[in-house]
Amino acid sequence: MPDDSIQPEYLSLLILAGGQGRRMGGIDKGWLPLAGRPLIEHVMIRFQDQVSGVMISANRSLSAYRELGADVVTDRKEGYQGPLMGIWSGLVAASTPWVLVVPCDSPALPADLVPRMVSGINDNDIAMAHDGERAHPVVALIRRGLAEDLETALLAGERKIRHWYARHAYCEVDFSDCPDAFANINTPDDSAMLMRRLSKKRAL
Repeated sequence: MPDDSIQPEYLSLLILAGGQGRRMGGIDKGWLPLAGRPLIEHVMIRFQDQVSGVMISANRSLSAYRELGADVVTDRKEGYQGPLMGIWSGLVAASTPWVLVVPCDSPALPADLVPRMVSGINDNDIAMAHDGERAHPVVALIRRGLAEDLETALLAGERKIRHWYARHAYCEVDFSDCPDAFANINTPDDSAMLMRRLSKKRAL
């Protein structure tokens, strides 16, 4: 049965924006403009009314991120150690039993992502989105109580998200009806392609 007990007041949003953006020339991808606003705002606007609060995992531009009205969470260990470090830092900082993790560079995620993830998790501790062809580990609903175990995994050198998920009861939530919604921006060409796709949808 779906875990209908995960109401908005029990759920925080964690937007991962703490990477180095190496494939984009080292820029802070959260501030990459798309359709007149930065990527981070696209994601916030999409989901902020469906959760009790928003956290942004970031390691630079901290004052700018705080001006958006979100809680800014920096990595608890230095050195840009990857998204799993950002997830752990967010779980530790969260004040709700559940945390929905999304990346800052996927501005077209499904508008109904939150209820579908909540409905799909069932009795599991982790649910991650699957677009019908591949899983998206950085789009996940995670029980906050796993923070201690994640710390243990990180201290042991684990950096692969799916390896850590496999330690727990996890599932995949089907989004095969909207695979394009999970497009992310890793290169300038990706940004231009997504703009064309969004423009085409508006014209329909």
